[in-house]
Amino acid sequence: MSDYKNIKLEKGMYASSKGFNECLKELDPDELYIGTPLENLDAYQRQLKRFDIRVSGKGSDRIEKFFQTTESAALFPEYVNRAVRQGMDEADLLSKLVATTTQINGLDYRSIASVPTADDKELKVVAEGAFIPQTVIKTKENLVTLHKRGRMLVSSYEAIKYQSLDLFTVTLRQIGRYIAESQLNDAVDVLINGDGNDNKAHKVQYGTMGKLVYSDLIKLWNGLAPYNLTTIAASSDMTDLLLSLDEFKDSGAGLTFHATGKMITPLGAELVRISSLPEYTIIGLDSSCALELVEAGGVMTEYDKLIDRQLERAAVTCTAGFSKIFSDAVKVMNGTV
Repeated sequence: MSDYKNIKLEKGMYASSKGFNECLKELDPDELYIGTPLENLDAYQRQLKRFDIRVSGKGSDRIEKFFQTTESAALFPEYVNRAVRQGMDEADLLSKLVATTTQINGLDYRSIASVPTADDKELKVVAEGAFIPQTVIKTKENLVTLHKRGRMLVSSYEAIKYQSLDLFTVTLRQIGRYIAESQLNDAVDVLINGDGNDNKAHKVQYGTMGKLVYSDLIKLWNGLAPYNLTTIAASSDMTDLLLSLDEFKDSGAGLTFHATGKMITPLGAELVRISSLPEYTIIGLDSSCALELVEAGGVMTEYDKLIDRQLERAAVTCTAGFSKIFSDAVKVMNGTV
């Protein structure tokens, strides 16, 4: 077993291209603890145990506990990162829209695209010696637009050092929720308006006798073919109208909604309410191939300031952008009711 109690912790681990968490994993691999009482802890959690720091629960420690030694202070920025990420996960709707996530180390990223024609989508029989149809994949003309989202922690160490870590975590989680909501807005914008590479979503109108009817959803479902309608993202007003349709009131959908809070449509797609969508708007997409999330470094903190207890202006940020993969895998339905 590795002796996690003698690992040297320093702020330089944050400056590494791997990041603090990966550096710590290399020094103290999880595999060494299989079959031991520490098996369910990761490398960072073992360091919290080493310095007897409790970050959650009724008996959580005060913030000052992180700063009892120089080495334990090096754990504080990672605590902030994890609390913010927890808030992002709690408010997560992106996972219902994103097909894949790409991690990059810089700020310049150019995604790839394949724009198949109707003929390209049909895999025809190839006779012996005949030409095999091609699928052309090329880089996009424009870079993915990345946005830095975050908050500035403004406080003195003296003002918060006696505060419970459990309480401070609540504040950090809320920052994570703000970041997640902003990223969701960015994703919706790219789904509707494209990523700058001439790939705006095709729009269709709904409305039969001034009302949204089930046949409008059938039109949306059919219009995505050969892609599958896996997700319906709707504005708040359209969510009300959708759930009021008779077809949404069948026993199976009702039981699922009442038991889990998950809204399943009669078409088998998952219904996601997005309050930032324009009024009278529905987005239908195949979440397995519509959108790429590009992240530059994940959640970042100004670790120098946090370790040195200079919390007066310490930024917590996350830089990310979105790229469309197959533009035909998204349809936008809007109108007035």
